[in-house]
Amino acid sequence: MSAPRSLERNRAELADFLRNRRERISPEEVGLPAGARRRTPGLRREEVAALAGVGLSWYTWLEQGREIGVSAQFLENLSRTLKLDATERRYLFLLAHQRLPPEPGKTWCVVPPLVHRLMGDLPLRPAYVLNLRWDVLAWNAPADKLFGFSRTPAERRNLLWMLFTVPSMRALFDPWDDQALQILSSFRRDFVRAAQDPDIGALVKDLEKIDTDFRTWWRQQDIHGPCQGVRHLQVDGVGQVVFDHTSLTIDVDRDLRLVYYAAKPEHPQSTRFERWLADSKEQMADDVQAVS
Repeated sequence: MSAPRSLERNRAELADFLRNRRERISPEEVGLPAGARRRTPGLRREEVAALAGVGLSWYTWLEQGREIGVSAQFLENLSRTLKLDATERRYLFLLAHQRLPPEPGKTWCVVPPLVHRLMGDLPLRPAYVLNLRWDVLAWNAPADKLFGFSRTPAERRNLLWMLFTVPSMRALFDPWDDQALQILSSFRRDFVRAAQDPDIGALVKDLEKIDTDFRTWWRQQDIHGPCQGVRHLQVDGVGQVVFDHTSLTIDVDRDLRLVYYAAKPEHPQSTRFERWLADSKEQMADDVQAVS
């Protein structure tokens, strides 16, 4: 039985892609002498095979588009040998494996200006940006009013840290136990992706030292299902407000997500909450005018 046409096409495209990238790499770029008898540009097949840790025949078959299997580790080695960037690496995996490669979790990043503009266009919807470690990198005025991000020292402006150590945050999430457990379970999934990152490991160790609930729940290894997208918050001056919330990936490569809250329109306190936000905005405008 012949291979599906899509796989045959993938192998042909893989062969062309490998030849193209091999010919773009000079021997000097990989620490090899240029030599005087090179009839073709770039690296020879035997050089790529040696640098990637496979036999010449096996690599030749791959570059000829033959039907052979490859491991993820070999594709990683080949990506490094051919000096592929992140986009080219993903393309190689799609051609050879029919699936994307595992991406190493990153806990650093810079929020693009456009995301700041997006949050600013949400005058009555709390929104903030998290990285994989759950550091709060940016937020809009409603989110600051609700969660108090600007009142938290920058080195501790982390959603998980605030949830377990800041009394006002504990009081905000009501009931706290159920919601904190659900949030911790969501964090654990991100922790697995970045477990080798020293910053996220340090966060967990610090929380284990300082909070009994966190230490107990973290060591229990409880894994809950996906969040249902509902939060119950006890807002000072308003009462309990029920929110729909969601996370939107805004940068896959840098593990950035935008978290968005919207008070449920059918909930009796939603209108009062939005009035509370609007009054706060008007007060801030009055304060600025008075100072000027």
